[in-house]
Amino acid sequence: MEIIIEELSHGHKLLGRHKFATSNITIGRGYDNDIIISDPHVCPDHLQLHFNGEHWLLNDQGSINGSYLEDSKENILQHQVKSGDIITIGKSQVRFVFPSHPVDESIAISPFESLINLARHPVALALSMSLFALIAGWIINLNNANEVTLTQMLVPTIGLTLGFALWPAGIALVSHLTKHDARFWTQMGISFFFFNLMWLSDIFENIVHFNTSSNSSMLWVIAIIPLLLAFCLFWLNCYVGFHMTLLRRNVVSMCLIVLLFGGSFVVQMSKQPDFNPRPQFDTTIMSPVFLFTPSSSVDRFVSDSSKLFEEASKAAQEDSKE
Repeated sequence: MEIIIEELSHGHKLLGRHKFATSNITIGRGYDNDIIISDPHVCPDHLQLHFNGEHWLLNDQGSINGSYLEDSKENILQHQVKSGDIITIGKSQVRFVFPSHPVDESIAISPFESLINLARHPVALALSMSLFALIAGWIINLNNANEVTLTQMLVPTIGLTLGFALWPAGIALVSHLTKHDARFWTQMGISFFFFNLMWLSDIFENIVHFNTSSNSSMLWVIAIIPLLLAFCLFWLNCYVGFHMTLLRRNVVSMCLIVLLFGGSFVVQMSKQPDFNPRPQFDTTIMSPVFLFTPSSSVDRFVSDSSKLFEEASKAAQEDSKE
């Protein structure tokens, strides 16, 4: 009778799968075993699996740390294997599965997954990175008090683009090291798409600041947009790079938001002195083309002001008569 033995990490992540048709199987750290586990807490001869013609029987070979059925503290001796049994040996785990063991139904590729795969297309990726570099160069030019040439802008623009590329590259590296599919180019495409959206949200926030007062409630709504974009970015990074439940993906994304934005806010507040001899103003000055509503002419302003004064004078006279 055939049997499948799966090597698992402590978090039940599949590390390897082996199928055997023999009646005797040995598991241990020694090189003469059928399955070799490189866990220092596993003995050279740790487990023996034997098929007696009717059942598979599992025996611990007198190991130092023992062999235990999951959620049990009794050492395994003549244990009759059932399909799906998970045995802990040292700090590793193995699962025994029969060929007739049921598997989950196949999952169809959703339109959402197809849309994510579009981000790794060379054209889409090139457009996203080029747009990011153009916006970065434009902002560097605006923040520079002196006139700069294209060559002088090129080096900081490339440096900023490569600096932002470290985030998706780091996510892909962690995904690869944890035995997941790295999907490097997909991570790059998704990240730079949202980086561009964050640039645009920052520009939109400046336009709103220019059109509203500092006490406007709309500013609080605008301030939430970068948080939502960052949450979506982290959520998609986890979705693409790691096998997580929806709850864990949401928790990880929220923790990254708190760590990133909360940490920067604390650092900014800690550097703020009690008395600042050079106060900073949040007034945003832009050209009139960025106004939501066009400004009125001087003649119309004077005419509207005169009408207001006349209405106020009439109201004052009526109050005095009463």
